[in-house]
Amino acid sequence: MVGFFRRKTWRWGVLWAAIALCLAVQLSACNPTHFKSQAARVPELIISQTGNPKTFNYALSNENPNVFGYLYEGLINENTLTGELEPIQAESWEVSPDKKRVIVTLRPGLQWSDGQPLTADDVVFSFQDVYFNPDIPTDIQDVLKIGKDRKLPTIRKIDDRRVEFTTPEPFAPFLRQLGLAILPKHALESTVREKVDGKPKFMSTWTTETDPRQIVCNGMYVLDSYTPNQRVIFKRNPYYWRKDSQNQQQPYIERIVWKSVENQNTELQQFRSGGPDLVEPIRPEDFALLKQEEKRGKFTLYVGGPRPIFTFVAFNLNQGKRNGKPLVDPVKSKWFNNVKFRQAVAYALDLDRMNTNLFRGLGTRVHSSIVQQSPFYLPPEKGLKTYSYNPERARQILQSAGFKYTSDNKLVDADGNPVKFTITTNASNVLRVQMISQIKQDLAQIGMEVALSAIDFNVLSDKVDNSMDWDAVLMAYGGGGLDPHGGSNMWLTDGRSHLFNQKPGPSAPPVEGRVVSDWEKEIEQLYIKGAQELDETKRKQIYNQFQQIAQEQVPFIYLVNARIMAAVRDRVKGIRYPEGGEALWNLHELKVED
Repeated sequence: MVGFFRRKTWRWGVLWAAIALCLAVQLSACNPTHFKSQAARVPELIISQTGNPKTFNYALSNENPNVFGYLYEGLINENTLTGELEPIQAESWEVSPDKKRVIVTLRPGLQWSDGQPLTADDVVFSFQDVYFNPDIPTDIQDVLKIGKDRKLPTIRKIDDRRVEFTTPEPFAPFLRQLGLAILPKHALESTVREKVDGKPKFMSTWTTETDPRQIVCNGMYVLDSYTPNQRVIFKRNPYYWRKDSQNQQQPYIERIVWKSVENQNTELQQFRSGGPDLVEPIRPEDFALLKQEEKRGKFTLYVGGPRPIFTFVAFNLNQGKRNGKPLVDPVKSKWFNNVKFRQAVAYALDLDRMNTNLFRGLGTRVHSSIVQQSPFYLPPEKGLKTYSYNPERARQILQSAGFKYTSDNKLVDADGNPVKFTITTNASNVLRVQMISQIKQDLAQIGMEVALSAIDFNVLSDKVDNSMDWDAVLMAYGGGGLDPHGGSNMWLTDGRSHLFNQKPGPSAPPVEGRVVSDWEKEIEQLYIKGAQELDETKRKQIYNQFQQIAQEQVPFIYLVNARIMAAVRDRVKGIRYPEGGEALWNLHELKVED
């Protein structure tokens, strides 16, 4: 206790007051509202996330949560509210008459977070040296490869503020790909050139072990500190370009504190106790409770449309081997690769019950990987195949495929093997665990025995991306935006998110004997054709065909999506909640007032 022995003539009352004050200070360090006391000094926003960031290297990230929406910007952005393209780090762009060249002009005076100038050299470096680099395995390459030959665009510097992109053929989604982050050449160029164990040093650069203050970025915020399993602290980037109409620096909020929480139950408990300023998404089962507390808790509930993602069950269709051992038990692999087996599972799931019981009626059925907000979405009423709950039909389909039922209603294959498999999901997402519990019940009605495995998200990612040691998973993917090409990495046969029949990454052990089916190849060709076609009507026809094949083959068995909902403290001013969610999409305009 500071000063306790300074003056022995203090009265006991003063001493006890000092003791009480010191104890209060110590206890406040453990209190969820501790950071709010700091907000009196600087405008501060507190958010929560389940889990930790996996990397601080933008190019190597393929998961949520991540820090990059705060740290980086690209040339062009798709406005979350309107869907229109707008310049960000770019001042303007111009497309050539033949639709093969785009000249982008940068805003004048752009700077990196360390004060260095941001120029056309950084743009060329980001694309040519990182995103186009065959030695850097990034999912980003999947959405940049063009045409049947899967060629990448080229880029050249015109002057310090202008670059020219050239595509080998007209490429409809290209402008939307210019939202990719610009990376700092002066900070990263040497890591691309230098090799460690035959790989670019870039691959081990800017991990979560790196001092956060070394990360150079161009977005609204910079990393200030990171404490695993506790918090990430961002502070405002003093060199960020945005200013308001009164020439005042944006964003207005100086600090953001991302608090890591164990799961969604903890997140809800902390929010109700006055903790974070924002919870998004809200689980349907929490909506009614929060609605009752909205006024007393001084927060507002926002409700948008269906979440712009798709939630699914997928079976491991990879028939390859690693070191002579099959990735998937051959008995199970035979089931999983039978389209009738997958269709039967789709018919056996009571998704209306799932919506009522787990989503409290606030969910919507998902039928496609193209989000419902997209003009390319094919709705069921216009011909998209769907799977309504029909366990009897599921049983008939299985029997037509050679499966049989025992006297005690257990399903066995033609060789008498009982149908048993495991569905894995991330343990921190309580709702997904509950979804598998219901799926287990539904599939038991058609004689299948399902085990549930709930594990850490990073372990799950490693299983899917590297070890490939899994039967089935329940996960969710982002739809890739309004343009279907944003999801091409899920459907191209060599795509890094082609989850159900994954090709091993460059750093993973090779797989022998991987089989790519004819329907996978057909979907890939449709995606290539859809990106080449500039006529919107013809593009819709192409993606309609893709959606029909995907629903016939059901590599993804689509489930239920919640409506996107958020709870935001009333102290946060300027929220304009979009149909597709993302309460902080206009973060630069938001203010906090106590």
